[in-house]
Amino acid sequence: MNNSKTLIKLNNIKRTYKVGSESIHALDGVSTEIGENEYVAVMGHSGSGKSTMMNLLGCLDRATSGTYELDGKDTTKMSNSALAHARNEKIGFVFQSFELLPRLNALKNVELPLIYARNGWFMRHKKAKKALEQVGLGDRIGHRPNQLSGGEKQRVAIARALVNEPDILLADEPTGNLDSKTSKGILALFTELHNQGQTIIMVTHESDVACHAKRIIRMLDGKIISDLPVEQDDAYQYRLGGQRL
Repeated sequence: MNNSKTLIKLNNIKRTYKVGSESIHALDGVSTEIGENEYVAVMGHSGSGKSTMMNLLGCLDRATSGTYELDGKDTTKMSNSALAHARNEKIGFVFQSFELLPRLNALKNVELPLIYARNGWFMRHKKAKKALEQVGLGDRIGHRPNQLSGGEKQRVAIARALVNEPDILLADEPTGNLDSKTSKGILALFTELHNQGQTIIMVTHESDVACHAKRIIRMLDGKIISDLPVEQDDAYQYRLGGQRL
C-alpha cells in the first residue's frame, strides 16, 4: 500500500456460510489495507472469495468475524441503516450487467443515488449532468438504455457510481459484457478517473484487465495468496511458471 490515507482496513476477516451441515469458508482470515487514490485489482478463479470480498467491501454483507474499518470507522459495529448510509455516501458501484432501469433515460438513471441522498431536484439534475459529461456522455442524457451501446451503458453506470462523489469506486467485472475495443475505452476511463484522484477497486478474473490497475491482490480458497504492485505481480506469475490465477 502507498503512504496515503487508509480508506479500507481488513483485519482477519472470515465469512462462513452454512450449507446444510457443512461450513463453507468463503473468506478465511483476510487482512489488507487500501489507501486513498489507489487502483487495485482483486483477482481469482470462481470460488476464490473475490466476490464475497467485494460484497463485504461494499457493505452489502457482514463478516462472520474480524474487523472491517471504512475510512476509520468499524463497520462491524454499524447498524443496518448506518451501513446503508455508508454505501450511499462512500461507495460507488459499477456492475458487469450495468443495472440500468430501462424506462429511465441516462440522466434519470444517474440521478437515482441522489434521490436516496435527499438532494433537491435542481441539485440532482445538475450533478447527474456533470457526471455524464465527466464520462463523455453529455450528448446522451435523454437516451434510454435501449438507445445506447454496451460501452455507453457502462459509462452511464460509471456516471451513476460517481455522482455522489464517493471515496471508493467498486467495480465488479466492469468489462465482462463488453467487446475488447469497448473494454479498452472503459479501462482508459478508469485510468483517467484514477489520475484525477479516484480510489478504484476492480474485481476481475482477466489478467489483461487487471494489469491496468497499479496493484493486484490475488485470492485462492478464501485467502490472499499475493498482494503486489503490477510489475512485481508479473514477475511473481513468471516464477509460478506463467500459470495465471
